[in-house]
Amino acid sequence: MELRLYDTLTKEKRPFTPLDPENVRMYVCGPTVYDFAHIGNARPVIVFDVLFRLLRHVYGAGHVTYVRNITDVDDKINLRAARDFPGLPLNEAIRKVTELTERQFHDDVDAIGSLRPTVEPRATEHIAEMRAIIEKLVAGGFAYVAEDHVLFSPQAMNAANKVLPRYGALGNRSLDEMIAGARVDVAPYKRDSTDFVLWKPAKPGEPSWPSPSGITTPGRPGWHIECSAMAWKHLGERFDIHGGGIDLVFPHHENELAQTCCAFRADRMANVWMHNGFLQVESEKMSKSTGNFITIRESLAEWPGEVLRLNMLKTHYRSPIDWTSKSLEESSKTLDDWYAVAADARGDRPADAVIEALSDDLNTAQTITALHGLRHAAASGGERERGEFAASLRLLGLLSMSAAEWKGRKQQASGIDAQQVDRLLADRTAARARKDFKESDRIRDELAAMGVAIKDGKDADGKPVTTWEIA
Repeated sequence: MELRLYDTLTKEKRPFTPLDPENVRMYVCGPTVYDFAHIGNARPVIVFDVLFRLLRHVYGAGHVTYVRNITDVDDKINLRAARDFPGLPLNEAIRKVTELTERQFHDDVDAIGSLRPTVEPRATEHIAEMRAIIEKLVAGGFAYVAEDHVLFSPQAMNAANKVLPRYGALGNRSLDEMIAGARVDVAPYKRDSTDFVLWKPAKPGEPSWPSPSGITTPGRPGWHIECSAMAWKHLGERFDIHGGGIDLVFPHHENELAQTCCAFRADRMANVWMHNGFLQVESEKMSKSTGNFITIRESLAEWPGEVLRLNMLKTHYRSPIDWTSKSLEESSKTLDDWYAVAADARGDRPADAVIEALSDDLNTAQTITALHGLRHAAASGGERERGEFAASLRLLGLLSMSAAEWKGRKQQASGIDAQQVDRLLADRTAARARKDFKESDRIRDELAAMGVAIKDGKDADGKPVTTWEIA
């Protein structure tokens, strides 16, 4: 089956042909480590994890390199460090903040079933590469030094030879249109209002490094040059796929593309640019001011990670997604059913219908539809059908535990004490045996108030048996 992906730069869906099938290369922008990641941050993590899994399925696990960076130098990090550790030198406080936040991020994305990337570079470990790209840009006339800053000139890029892409091509807008819709730093040392910072002088106490281009004052990099440098270091001057959220198209990805293409005199940085759509909560934009700001960690306290994962995959990655309690409840019930049908099945060949849907620009919405069909075939079929269903779920990062583990995890996430439930059920069984139906009904109501639904039936020998689940 042919893999087709939508490219933000060319605005078309076309067949994916890797530069080197023996080493398919993908870069995705990762977190800035200063606080817990919110549920919107989980979307690119899950989307590109599914793409990573699909590429590994198609080309082989050892033939895909996935790079997702860690931004560990940023003004927000500096502010958080000064606030949380006022008694420490700033650099030491920054290290504590970034190490703690990176650990929190890893715990959260592990819990939602995402594989670790092949390489996870930290920005501060790639200063030499940043300096090298900056030197290339200055030497080529695309950047200039002013008052201890190095600035990139989009005007110089657009005036250069036709090999380079037009600045603004990724966002499909003119330079004037992009600047009109964005906040631009105004500074007297800029030659043009559209110029952006590659390097800037560090404030006293901030992390700093020797500056490029003859600047004697120690400084630190701008945000955009960090990803250009890390992608170059680990994937080369040109690679296959660059991913991230749609909010990164401008200015971050536009500037990344400009820096890399101008430094290496190339028409492309990545062959395919992929961007996932926005996430809103209960039909409103997520914001701390409106009280609907949700972190991944908070969501995991209420739901198992696979519920969050399935809920995210029900919408095509390029479409906006509305994150609602109703949708999460539906995802939870769906997984309860899928675990009951396939958790203990063994299979290593995903269904063709699933691969076909994923190969159509990662159409996870169509994939979910195919899974419902596979579920019915598995429930009425034999081990082959159950194995194919199970392998398809595992390809998506689902069905990672046994049925018993899944039930226990859901109980833990819901806050229900399974031992207390079992004790109450034993008391209810005893009450029914002595025909004390008033007490039996009272216990049933108590369980219902706890969020537990019970079902009375008979076992294979015809003896009464009661099972329970989270309502």
